[in-house]
Amino acid sequence: MSKNTKSAFIAIVGRPNAGKSSIMNRLLGQKVAIVSDKPQTTRTRIMGVLTEEDTQYVFIDTPGLHKPRTALGQKMVKAVGDGMSDVDGCILVCDASQGIGIPERELMKEFKKRKIPAILALNKTDLIKNKEELLALILTFAGEFDWSGVVPVSAKTGDGFGGLKEEMEKLAVEGVHMFDDDTLTDQPERVIAAELVREKMLRLLDREIPHGTAVQVERFVLREDDGILDIDCTVFCEKDSHKGIIIGHGGAMLKKIGSLARHDMEEFFCCKVNLKCWVKVKENWRNSEVMIRNFGLD
Repeated sequence: MSKNTKSAFIAIVGRPNAGKSSIMNRLLGQKVAIVSDKPQTTRTRIMGVLTEEDTQYVFIDTPGLHKPRTALGQKMVKAVGDGMSDVDGCILVCDASQGIGIPERELMKEFKKRKIPAILALNKTDLIKNKEELLALILTFAGEFDWSGVVPVSAKTGDGFGGLKEEMEKLAVEGVHMFDDDTLTDQPERVIAAELVREKMLRLLDREIPHGTAVQVERFVLREDDGILDIDCTVFCEKDSHKGIIIGHGGAMLKKIGSLARHDMEEFFCCKVNLKCWVKVKENWRNSEVMIRNFGLD
């Protein structure tokens, strides 16, 4: 390894649904964190690793900062603070179409308190037609914190990511790479498979139902004879009525969830996947410390 290697640990923070996971996925060039248009999609810290020449970036994607209403929500908010511990810098992702609010101001207070350099990434600029509004928002943010860089970006189109990487470079410090250069994430393959199933529920189901679900992979076995990956998943929900909605008429919804998840799994694992899903009820599991721990969400 070169003596001139650099690295940077960077926490990606922001309010729910600002596009934090989409930005990390775009930076990595591959999806390692699930995304949806519903808030609180990310439940735990997710690490992504990008190595470009002599510089290695380690991203910590965190849940959206929100007011918790369940024990799970409290764990998620704690994960935001934990994600900002011992990092070289942060990227605050703000939805440019929504502007500055309480979550952003709370996070800026943390940057000041912890003396963390931070980059402001104004995301979803593809939705902003009047660029004067964007300039006004930049000036508002600039008046509240001394940013190491301010970059308008669009995780959807990729616009602005060259500038974002230039700002990230400034956070890198000399030192050895903590991970092999081909490392992509710390997420176990079973967790990635479970999250892909949950992502499809977030996209296909309405209102509160998908937030009350958790997915466990019971079986994850690669066949030696034909190279097919067998994955068995159990979807847990909080009510019998929710179970019926997830399964759908004649099992149609569960089949659709499984089909879409299997497609993404095959793309990620680079092999054919035989996916089977079942649905079980665990009432009020989001307020159960035991269940939260069993699902690996603590």
